[in-house]
Amino acid sequence: SLPKRSMKIDVNYYINAAKPQLSGPTAPLPVLPSMAVTAAPPNGKEIILVVDDEASIRRILETRLTMIGYQVVTAADGEEALEAFRRQPADLVVLDVMMPKLDGYGVCQELRKESDVPIVMLTALGDVADRITGLELGADDYVVKPFSPKELEARIRCVLRRVDKDNLGGPGLPNSGVIQVGQLKVDTNKRQVFRNDERIRLTGMEFSLLELLVSRSGEPFSRGEILKDVWGYTPERHVDTRVVDVHISRLRSKLEDDPANPELILTARGTGYLFQRIVDAVASEGT
Repeated sequence: SLPKRSMKIDVNYYINAAKPQLSGPTAPLPVLPSMAVTAAPPNGKEIILVVDDEASIRRILETRLTMIGYQVVTAADGEEALEAFRRQPADLVVLDVMMPKLDGYGVCQELRKESDVPIVMLTALGDVADRITGLELGADDYVVKPFSPKELEARIRCVLRRVDKDNLGGPGLPNSGVIQVGQLKVDTNKRQVFRNDERIRLTGMEFSLLELLVSRSGEPFSRGEILKDVWGYTPERHVDTRVVDVHISRLRSKLEDDPANPELILTARGTGYLFQRIVDAVASEGT
């Protein structure tokens, strides 16, 4: 666990950002317990686990996310987060990096051992290394502190939409939804990948990235195009595109025989990335 670093949070920034949708006089936000777990999600609501040692951030995010229809579980440190997740698996985890007992990196590593749940990390503005480390450990996206709750809500919606297990194959994919490339089989209906009938575990965002590249195999995508299509936003800073680079690296480590010399996911010099052109790669039904 990394040492706790001091970071001054402007609570009024979050509180003021949380109020625009409300009308008329409002009561002060309630002080919520650090962790609240419900046995089962009511009415099929998606569950968001919010993990942050700042009580004000937990309170604001629980209020905001509940208002827009999510069930929210909160935890004040990494150990509480793992306990909460194991008691009630979430559909998405919002995870702070710097926390007591077990930091966000440790939580991310533990979650990835047992789940492909989407993870959006919260990190400090200047900590570029923190962002990249979180992504390398399996996080799907990150939001920089201090952040707008609306921005985080948009990221959550995008990630959940992308990892929807009912999502069918997109344009450019065969009607069967199954593509065979050598020993690799990509099933876009079940959102699964196999090598020699052995399943390769991908996170939802990793699969969405692969699906995009495969849908237009042989055509290069810029990092900005990938970021907009898969993550749903355009880069505001050059460092934002590192999300794409790290996910490409993660995909190569799982799919390529030699990730240092990739043959499937190629680098388009001066542009971005592309998947090797697929010729007669559609698998027959029942394959």
